[in-house]
Amino acid sequence: MRRGLVHVIAWSLATGAAVTLSWWGVHTVMSGTAYDPPLAVPISVGARGQATNEPVSSSTHRALPSPTRSPSASPSPSSAAPSRAPASPRPSASPSGGRSPAESRPPSADSGTVKSYPTRGGRVVLELADDSAELVSATPETGWSMQVWTNPEWIRVDFGDGAGATVSVFCTWNGHPPIVEVVDQ
Repeated sequence: MRRGLVHVIAWSLATGAAVTLSWWGVHTVMSGTAYDPPLAVPISVGARGQATNEPVSSSTHRALPSPTRSPSASPSPSSAAPSRAPASPRPSASPSGGRSPAESRPPSADSGTVKSYPTRGGRVVLELADDSAELVSATPETGWSMQVWTNPEWIRVDFGDGAGATVSVFCTWNGHPPIVEVVDQ
């Protein structure tokens, strides 16, 4: 009886060690892949709940490097103010496949205000200027899918749960300041 109990304990310890080692190996390989939930880019919010103009560093927007001057170089108008290089073109679901005017013009020094629109299907973050808008990010809730359409005069983000529920966020600015509408169906 004692010998059987020793075998059961030894088998349990060996099995537990093998399972732990296997889990650690699979977890190490699978971390950071498509099986992890998506992470949204944090939004910087001021004391009153308003979005601040200070962008948060992310994988798509980097902080501007501080300008450094050499002692022998004289300041010139082009080196006095740092400029952001245009971002690489982002894929869009527009039928034409071309770049919109908002993407082709260089970013202005006076950017718009960043506003977040939370819905039950996800969150849409837009940068609203006086005469245009730009999609900053769109993140679906768990279990919801997302589709984005962009056009020179509007942006549409749809969240769908697969069971027929759809939440759409529309932003239009054709000849007027951007207007954002949320439609929950």
